[in-house]
Amino acid sequence: MFKGITGNVFILGLVSFFTDVSSEMIYPLLPLFLTGLLGAGPAFLGAIEGVAESTASLLKLLSGIMSDRVRRRKRLVLMGYSVSALMRPLVGSATSPMAVLLIRTGDRVGKGIRTSPRDALIADSVDPSLRGKAYGFHRSMDHAGALVGPLLATFLLAYVVKDLRQLFWLAGIPGLIAVLLIVWKVSETEHAPQPKTGLQLAKLPAGGLRRYLLVLFLFTLGNSSDAFLLLKAGAVGTPSYRLPLLWAFFHLVKMLSSMPFGALSDRVGRRSVIVAGWCVYSLSYLGFGVARSEWQIWLLFAVYGLFFGLTEGVEKAFLADMAQPAQRGAAFGWYNFAVGVGALPASLLFGLIWHSFGSMAPFIYGAFLAAVAALLLLVLVKTPPACVERG
Repeated sequence: MFKGITGNVFILGLVSFFTDVSSEMIYPLLPLFLTGLLGAGPAFLGAIEGVAESTASLLKLLSGIMSDRVRRRKRLVLMGYSVSALMRPLVGSATSPMAVLLIRTGDRVGKGIRTSPRDALIADSVDPSLRGKAYGFHRSMDHAGALVGPLLATFLLAYVVKDLRQLFWLAGIPGLIAVLLIVWKVSETEHAPQPKTGLQLAKLPAGGLRRYLLVLFLFTLGNSSDAFLLLKAGAVGTPSYRLPLLWAFFHLVKMLSSMPFGALSDRVGRRSVIVAGWCVYSLSYLGFGVARSEWQIWLLFAVYGLFFGLTEGVEKAFLADMAQPAQRGAAFGWYNFAVGVGALPASLLFGLIWHSFGSMAPFIYGAFLAAVAALLLLVLVKTPPACVERG
């Protein structure tokens, strides 16, 4: 089952697990903390997430490029995880909404620094024929942390701590474990530095890689925030107390499906698995558009979770197949930048369409863009020689 999961990949999976446990102990409770204890409004909550995620998207690009300019990526990975681990529990000491904004932005700065170098380090640490399985394993561990974090927070609030601030401070412990794992267990991989790598997309190899990023950006424009799915769940009558259970179920499906589908891409080819995933996305969004009862929502969340298993790790493996080793960090930087930058207008458009035309229309819009992107991926992006599709 774990054949091909090298020591580096396994440890980086554990690092993501503990980091997500730490993050998800805080994140689901942050809106309540801001609005209930600090007196912030919904608009300020939106501003926090917008500033934080935009900062992370830009830094993912810059850190990816920087990781190509140095021989060792581990230092950037360690720096990014350390910044987040230090900043995240400070929410427990915040006395104003502005303080939360600064802390949350600092947390996302850490994510921006670490993500692209980490993704490149995973590619450097595994045989190309097993990249899909490696990235799938990493995503499975990430989702496992996202599942455990809220459950642990619920237990601690019920039996151990007295208020949210104490919980936020305790969330620093799994983050510290993640940092120590990097220091003690992650091995460095060296590559020839590329001092001339710049910000321009044109500096990446022409052809499939750039076309892949553009098609991915098109897909992302129809991939809105999952908060709208929870809004849809509430609109069809799902009680508020069952929404956290629905969210945990969603992460469970993602966790269980990521590594099997990643391994499948090693055998049948990345492109076909990604196309299948985008088609699943399109069908599930059409389903959300017409759903009218809670049981349908649970079924659709299960199907939608399979989309993540089919695509999250496989998209990264496909990128690693196409990128030259010396420019792998920059390639992952542009990948993460495209996904991050596309997410903001995607959610804005989704919300605007919902407001103007009702709840069904934005889901049809998202399904349409996903179908178009899947077709363009088949037509415009060829499988690289190292990853020839079979069957």
